[in-house]
Amino acid sequence: MGSAPTFDDIVALAPQHRAVLLAVRARVGQEHPDVVEVARPGYRAVSWGFGAKMTEAYAYALPYRDHVNLGFYQGTSLPDPAARLKGTGKAMRHIPLSDPADLDDPAVLTLIRAARDERRIALNL
Repeated sequence: MGSAPTFDDIVALAPQHRAVLLAVRARVGQEHPDVVEVARPGYRAVSWGFGAKMTEAYAYALPYRDHVNLGFYQGTSLPDPAARLKGTGKAMRHIPLSDPADLDDPAVLTLIRAARDERRIALNL
């Protein structure tokens, strides 16, 4: 029986985005020191939240060829005054990132915090 997939397994799928993925991980960790990180190789993504279930996660990073999507599972319920969120799904929204410096945008930090808080409230934590 193999070991559980890790963050490094996701980075290995898109090594060109290592710096962005590490920056996202660091930023989420700063805002949520007890965050639960789950690598999801079947989705080519890593998610962060309050537990291992997808319903307990609030954010994810999904690498593509030219960028990494920083996604929010309940993105349609998040305040987005800077109009950074993209997507048309029922609940999920994302921000395309191509450089670690993209995470310095205050709107991105606000969205990470709002997503964390939304999940905390939804899970009654």
